[in-house]
Amino acid sequence: MGILDFPIVKKFIRTCDDGWKQGWHERNGGNLTYRLKEEEAAQLRPFFDMQPRPWVPMGVTGANLAGEFFIATGSGKFFRNVDPDPEDSLCIVEINGAGDSYRIVWGLVNGGRPTSEFPTHFMNHSVRAAATDGATRVIYHAHTPNLIAMTYVLPLTDRDFSRALWKSATECPVVFPGGVGVVPWMVPGGADIALATCEKMKTFEAAVWAQHGLFVSGPDFDITFGLMHTIEKAAQIWILQKSTGLPELQTITDDGLRAIARDFGVTLREEFLD
Repeated sequence: MGILDFPIVKKFIRTCDDGWKQGWHERNGGNLTYRLKEEEAAQLRPFFDMQPRPWVPMGVTGANLAGEFFIATGSGKFFRNVDPDPEDSLCIVEINGAGDSYRIVWGLVNGGRPTSEFPTHFMNHSVRAAATDGATRVIYHAHTPNLIAMTYVLPLTDRDFSRALWKSATECPVVFPGGVGVVPWMVPGGADIALATCEKMKTFEAAVWAQHGLFVSGPDFDITFGLMHTIEKAAQIWILQKSTGLPELQTITDDGLRAIARDFGVTLREEFLD
């Protein structure tokens, strides 16, 4: 049995492949990270490199994740190549005792480093782990085209985007009752976008990156991918409706949104409702 035979590694690879097949990962676009459970790390440890690679400072600190292990996509790697060649495309990294550096312990056999946005992922893992009592383990970023298109025409506010998406499809207030946060355009991979996203992810499971894509979190791959898929599909419906050029004759009312929340036992962000 090899490291690629373990269920958690298979699920990571499948999620990458699912995103590629959706058309969300042109070239080397997007990234995925997963925080291993203690028992998963123990199962995979026998397959780690005999000699771990050097420690690399991240420029950020997450003390609550000190000593944790992450599976991550590689910088410059293509999602379309993850399934056929995961050992070249992926890596497992260990976080040091101070929570401010990582070292590769498996993968990227032809060289490289974790996604250039790994510090952003790491900071947001730290924030979401604190916000969910450790339940959040997956963070996923993709270039979702319909949602990106919305960022050119809607005001870049949490309320405007949440309302537009909720009203686009009945399941949306059930899947993400907390709405979505919105981050204005910033250079990707830098400290500014990392800090701005962390502020949103303190209270949201998903953050829209204007003119860039979507950043989501969740406890496992199915729920996290499902959140990404649901938001992007709602954005597609919104774009399709607007592209008809016809006046909107009916929609889901705010009282309708409240009724959905009541019947499905979820709590909507009331400040986003009229």
